[in-house]
Amino acid sequence: MATTARRAPTLRYEREAWRSGAGLLAAVDEVGRGALAGPVSVGVVLLSADTKPAPLGVADSKLLTPQARERLVPRIRRWALDCAVGHASAAEIDRIGIMAALRLAAERAVSQLSVKPDWVLLDGNHDYLSVSDDGLFDRAFEVAGEEPDRWRCRVPVRTLIKGDLKCSSIAAASVLAKTERDSILISLAQKYPQYGFEENKAYSSPQHYAALIEHGPSEIHRCSWNLPGRAGWSAWAGWAGLTERARLAELADLEELPELLEVPQRRSSAAAAEPAKTPDLPDNLTTNHAMGDDEQMMSAGIAR
Repeated sequence: MATTARRAPTLRYEREAWRSGAGLLAAVDEVGRGALAGPVSVGVVLLSADTKPAPLGVADSKLLTPQARERLVPRIRRWALDCAVGHASAAEIDRIGIMAALRLAAERAVSQLSVKPDWVLLDGNHDYLSVSDDGLFDRAFEVAGEEPDRWRCRVPVRTLIKGDLKCSSIAAASVLAKTERDSILISLAQKYPQYGFEENKAYSSPQHYAALIEHGPSEIHRCSWNLPGRAGWSAWAGWAGLTERARLAELADLEELPELLEVPQRRSSAAAAEPAKTPDLPDNLTTNHAMGDDEQMMSAGIAR
């Protein structure tokens, strides 16, 4: 029986927003959230309303071979107005939690752009990027003088489920992030050859699991996680537990599994009871809304 070819991502969602007056777009995607070691990396691609279709072959980075991703990188850089990749280290993930680290990496990526965006299109269903009134992640960045000029997201953010499969802007960001993070892990494999980073890219694998049991975690492992080889490791013992831990880190929603993500404590019950403040946005603009397969971009309210 013939298989149906997967449809290539397009700029349909982005153009619907631009036709309604949205400005410069920063498309954002991350890689490495579920890895056991190394950084979490976030790619960003800056596009405008007159952007041409993406280079042929742009797709979700997970569907491409390493060679295909490498060939696409210079084409993406020529296509976009600007682009960048930001990282948060394993030590930072241990210190502030994976969700706050995602935001830190994204802020570092956007900070590198020559022009800042008017709105953000973010892969997934959770907006980890917006600066909120409740200060959920802000306490993670209270160290005085730490990157004082880093960009902070105070523009509208739209989340799009499976955005890397639908939007060529997000797919391009994923290719940049994946290529750069893979290069970092291949380099780290020379210093830590026992873990097989050049093959597993620090995700869970039989070789990685066995090396953790034999050698314990290295200094670039996420030691706040319940990794094999650490003292007291038992609650998630076994290969099934390790892979489940990585899966949960990849898929968990902050509201459902905060205790697994080591994020700063949420507001007190008294503060949580207060009505949320509405962002100061244009009348027809809403934020923090996950779009499904069939939803029209402009019904979500991207306009300036």
